Amino acid sequence: MNTARNRGSLLFVVVPKCAHPWADEVLKGAAAQARLLSQQLGIHVAVDFLAPPFADLAEQNSALQRAAAMPADGIAVDPVAPVAEMPSIRDVQRRGTPIVLFDSPSSEPGLASIGNDFTQQGTIAAERLVGLIDGRGKVAIMQGFPSAPNHRERYEAQLAVLKKHPGISIVDGGRDNDEIETAERQAAAVLGANPDLRGYLCCDAAGPVGIAAAVRKAGKGGQVVVVGMDGIRPILEAVKEGILESSAATIPAMQGSMSVLMLWQASLGIQIPQRIDTGIDLITQENVDSFLAAAGSR
Repeated sequence: MNTARNRGSLLFVVVPKCAHPWADEVLKGAAAQARLLSQQLGIHVAVDFLAPPFADLAEQNSALQRAAAMPADGIAVDPVAPVAEMPSIRDVQRRGTPIVLFDSPSSEPGLASIGNDFTQQGTIAAERLVGLIDGRGKVAIMQGFPSAPNHRERYEAQLAVLKKHPGISIVDGGRDNDEIETAERQAAAVLGANPDLRGYLCCDAAGPVGIAAAVRKAGKGGQVVVVGMDGIRPILEAVKEGILESSAATIPAMQGSMSVLMLWQASLGIQIPQRIDTGIDLITQENVDSFLAAAGSR
């Protein structure tokens, strides 16, 4: 166990899937919680952000190894793969450093998960889209980083909803690997190959940004109904514009905040919950202004 508390300071490390605007929102929430703890405890509480340049198992394992080598009081990670495929998580646990997952489910006893119900989130998006297109036509689903547990749960939930409707034909919407530019390229190809596409779904925060850009460039706004995922500013702006009809959003700042709070408690030896549900927002044109106002204040 490290001796950070004996130095009158605390250090928590956040390791997202990759450098990404969504992860930046997590960091904002983590930093806000660290400032609050600093004020209440009368010591310096810091957050370090180790973001791999792109979503990749080896890159994230490397970032976790760097985090484990630091005098950290706790580590929060958004895993790109199931825990069984990430030996670096086990290494952190063996060192005695508290670790939690954020934006990911956990079935591991003693490994807390901080985030929303990803199956519910995927279901909300898919059911909304089905209603908007009256249960008929071609619908594409863009996958995120397929091995990421949260992306996979959303994708499987969306498939399950669409398969209930015989009037819907499911189209491979591509894989964005959590990269906005890749999402745009993939969506442009899907739109070109399917001129009669009626709907588009996705599984992460990169997908709706890229899909919206491709729909805009193709001049198909309003023709292809897109229900997004998450609520970073580019997504909010696309909902405001009407290119995205809506978005089922996680609350990343709360995930960052609760990660730091749970890690602080764990660093004191306090048992923390197995799961903390940070909720889901449905963002539409009716309420998007309030989300944009909140984003502008952070």
